[in-house]
Amino acid sequence: MTTVSTLPEVVTVRAPAKVNLELRVGPRRADGYHGLATVFQAVSLHDEVSVSRSDEWQVVAAGHYADLIPSGTDNIAVRAAQLVAERGGIDEALTIRIDKDIPVAGGMAGGSADAAATLLACDQLWGLALDRDELSELAAELGSDVPFPLLGGNLMGSGRGEQLTPVLARGSFNWVFAVSGTGLSTPEVYAEIDRLRADADVPEPRVSARLMAALRRGDAEALGSALANDLQDAAFSLRPELRELCEAGVDFGALGAIVSGSGPTVAFLTASHEAALDLSVSLSAAALCRDIRRAKGPVHGAHVVPAPRTPV
Repeated sequence: MTTVSTLPEVVTVRAPAKVNLELRVGPRRADGYHGLATVFQAVSLHDEVSVSRSDEWQVVAAGHYADLIPSGTDNIAVRAAQLVAERGGIDEALTIRIDKDIPVAGGMAGGSADAAATLLACDQLWGLALDRDELSELAAELGSDVPFPLLGGNLMGSGRGEQLTPVLARGSFNWVFAVSGTGLSTPEVYAEIDRLRADADVPEPRVSARLMAALRRGDAEALGSALANDLQDAAFSLRPELRELCEAGVDFGALGAIVSGSGPTVAFLTASHEAALDLSVSLSAAALCRDIRRAKGPVHGAHVVPAPRTPV
């Protein structure tokens, strides 16, 4: 363990958003959860989380979506910090600054990215030297989407999405994300898929060979046609305008469109950076969403950066 005299005063960690390239949802299990088979890709929208010692627990919000961040101790970042403190036998409070650039409640795991960043930042701040397996174990306690932002890249998720395995892939991909003005509740979306499939014989979830082959080849066109999300019909049922948004993006030249996770953010895959710019202009002119963000993937997972964008 690092000696007290060499411990840093502030640690800042950057963690990425994710898009589910494919999300297959199995039948509802006895424990209330659904088995999942999914392929995550980390994309270049990041939150930065800075932690420093304090007299009391507090969350300071900054960045693009600062007004939407929970500021109390119910924020998942606080729960992540307290989990690390419990593991390390630490008894002190922190100020947690979240510089928010990932859409909130948008199906891109923004809260999970904050939790993952906080786990790594607290480990560094307190000199605990937890390895990635230990951090991933803590991440899984916080939520099924939290382990992925620690690692980033392209990974297959199973179980509830927290069991991660490498995916053979090459190349990078250009994305446009259409962000809605209001979020969608994940439990509500899962309840809706159960309602829609009440009389169906739902198979165990499995990622398609077509999508995996597209990733192996780095073939953006093939990947665009292979994008799939079992939660999409439920999201369309709750928010019919999302269907119109998906169709408009494809009409404007996207290689494929998919509701990201449980939504309501819609992800459009494009052929190039220039195509992403053109699509962004077309979507803006159509005024079908609140905000438009461009990104590339895959990118690395959570990592320490030299300093916060502005002082904590």
